[in-house]
Amino acid sequence: MARSDQRSYRVGPGLRSGCGGTAMKKRTIRDIDVAGKRVLLRVDYNVQVDHGAVVDDHRLRESVPTIQALRAAGACTAICSHRGRPNGVVMESLRNEPLARHLSGLLGVPVATARDCIGPEVDAAIRALRPGELLLLENVRFHAGEEKNDPGFARQLTAIADIYVNDAFGTAHRAHASIVGVSRLLPAVAGLLLEREVDYLTRVTVNPERPFAIVLGGAKMSEKLEILLHLCGLADVICIGGGIANTFLKAQGMDVQDSLVEDDKLDVAREILARVAARPGQQLLLPTDVVVSYGSPDSGNVMTVPATQVPSGWRILDIGVDTVEAFGRALRPVRTVVWNGPMGMFEHDRFAQGSLELARIFGWLRATTVVGGGETAAVVARAGVADRISHISTGGGASLAMLEGKPLPGVEALLDR
Repeated sequence: MARSDQRSYRVGPGLRSGCGGTAMKKRTIRDIDVAGKRVLLRVDYNVQVDHGAVVDDHRLRESVPTIQALRAAGACTAICSHRGRPNGVVMESLRNEPLARHLSGLLGVPVATARDCIGPEVDAAIRALRPGELLLLENVRFHAGEEKNDPGFARQLTAIADIYVNDAFGTAHRAHASIVGVSRLLPAVAGLLLEREVDYLTRVTVNPERPFAIVLGGAKMSEKLEILLHLCGLADVICIGGGIANTFLKAQGMDVQDSLVEDDKLDVAREILARVAARPGQQLLLPTDVVVSYGSPDSGNVMTVPATQVPSGWRILDIGVDTVEAFGRALRPVRTVVWNGPMGMFEHDRFAQGSLELARIFGWLRATTVVGGGETAAVVARAGVADRISHISTGGGASLAMLEGKPLPGVEALLDR
């Protein structure tokens, strides 16, 4: 279908009930009629599979509302996703069939599968779909044209589709064929998950309810520097832990011994500290006590010391109890807070307590709480407070890009309202 035909689609009444307000400036599935139409639905099912079983189904569960809405409205839905990095070749371990079985269990309806995502057999399978039926296509990254955003591959993906729906927030920062290329060929709108992700992350970065706080962790300052620079002037409270904090501690003149530090970012850390000091009322909190290790993280010696007294040869791998309490006190009055990155080497139980305790504090805040994807989502899940968080993002790289103030190609390519 030509791009010029896109605006001929009328609003789909079956998708409008219960619709709330949205900050998103793009059209969604609520704005089109999908009854009897062949819908190409892009999701992000890039999840780990172990012996045929999905290890963490968060992304699959988050896609269910969009799929259910399309089914209820009478769409014939072909679902496509990538998994892993097969680099344009077929890898049996990265096939999508296990995802179809798991998705079928979540939905309580059959989900058929295809052995490819393009070609005559796939086109025939999509044509055979009846309203409400689902077909999961094969891994789109089995074709090199996907990551190259090849127009020919995009045309094959959309050969017999009527409408394109992007619900793959986790991949919305990639200019790939199934994200951007297809949007030039079909009426392209957002799914409910993509809409919710963009709404929440816009809410906390454009005009947040105050006081507004950001909590940043993770290993490297370079990975979160753009967020700091973008939100530093907006936040009332900034809490920094993880490996990022080591660079700030060293910038303040502390000897962090063998801890991970990015020496080339010391001047930037000093600049940020100076910016905060020049703003009355703004707080930037760093660890005052730290959990340090000597030797292997699994079997070495571990103790908690003041951040100013890291012993020679030891390294910081978590924040201490006093720091967690200080962060909690600073966060208690806030009305909006976003957290990205664990407070320590979370993958080792000995250095997970700072992250877990902070997650429990998050769970009881009377605020809009937004948690970045990846490891931070794993932290709140392990702490047992996921159901108390306002929004847990499904997209690590995409959420980072939004927090940095960058546009997402996959969102920009959709139809404007």
